[in-house]
Amino acid sequence: MSPNLCVAIVIPVYNEIGVVEQSHAQICAIVDELPYQLTFYYVDDGSNDGAEKFLDTLAIKDRRVKIITLSRNFGHQAALTAGLDAARGDMVVSLDADGQRPPEMISQMLELMAQGYDIAQAQRAEDAQLGPFKKWGPGLFYRILNVISGTRVLPGAADFHALSRRAVDALKSMTEYHRFLRGMVSWIGFKTAILPYHQGARVSGFSKYSLGKMFRLAMDALFSFSLAPLCVGLSLDEILLLLAFAEMIYALSFWVTGRASNLAAGWSSLMFVILIIGGILMVLLGFIGVYVGYVFQEVKHRPVYLIKEKIGGDK
Repeated sequence: MSPNLCVAIVIPVYNEIGVVEQSHAQICAIVDELPYQLTFYYVDDGSNDGAEKFLDTLAIKDRRVKIITLSRNFGHQAALTAGLDAARGDMVVSLDADGQRPPEMISQMLELMAQGYDIAQAQRAEDAQLGPFKKWGPGLFYRILNVISGTRVLPGAADFHALSRRAVDALKSMTEYHRFLRGMVSWIGFKTAILPYHQGARVSGFSKYSLGKMFRLAMDALFSFSLAPLCVGLSLDEILLLLAFAEMIYALSFWVTGRASNLAAGWSSLMFVILIIGGILMVLLGFIGVYVGYVFQEVKHRPVYLIKEKIGGDK
């Protein structure tokens, strides 16, 4: 590839003071040797630990660094979206600031892009050191998602990838409010190469991706990429109709065979049927309510993020 090509590196940051400097140095040790023009886009997702001032200092030390400060904490996917929207490179690489994604893979990704791929996706290999939940939970989630949706998302595929300009433009054309970027990257269907990697330890500090945030991301993925929850409710309704029809035939058989006197009003069975039907209806209404809520948030057309300040490049 031509050395005149520009590579943008997008890194979301949330309360990572003391981490960014080390991870930036690690990344630069790799990418400074590459024959490309480099620009770093650090997106401060409403940090409250002093990271904003530190990032300003980083931008002064390294003129390739541009800082995008969001007005508040909008979440990891919104921060990544802000970086992708701002990135002006011919190729765009996204990774986190915690140092767990090996920066030496960036050169491998860009080599694959030179071979004609639009997406070079890193996929985390299984790690025996992970706890039971993080080892089996995400894998089970992705298996369910791949079954119920028409989009295949690789297990272990995080938001660590390189994208061509046309892949970035395709993502920018997808303006939904609830964003699951790794699913969106798979959905656009461009030519993709997979690179397995082993996740390293954090440079310092602890993960800000809580169990609640992981659950909300999973909800966004399930309800944004599939109508299966509604189909499950409809399937249960069909099963109930078949059971009701079978019960009707059973009851009529007593009349046909002259055993109507054996029929007794069964309070327990009646309550059982009522509770089953009521429970299924409530679950189905809950699914419908979630979809209506998602539609409500989409039709308001609120921005995915708001920028408070930009440092470096165009204001």
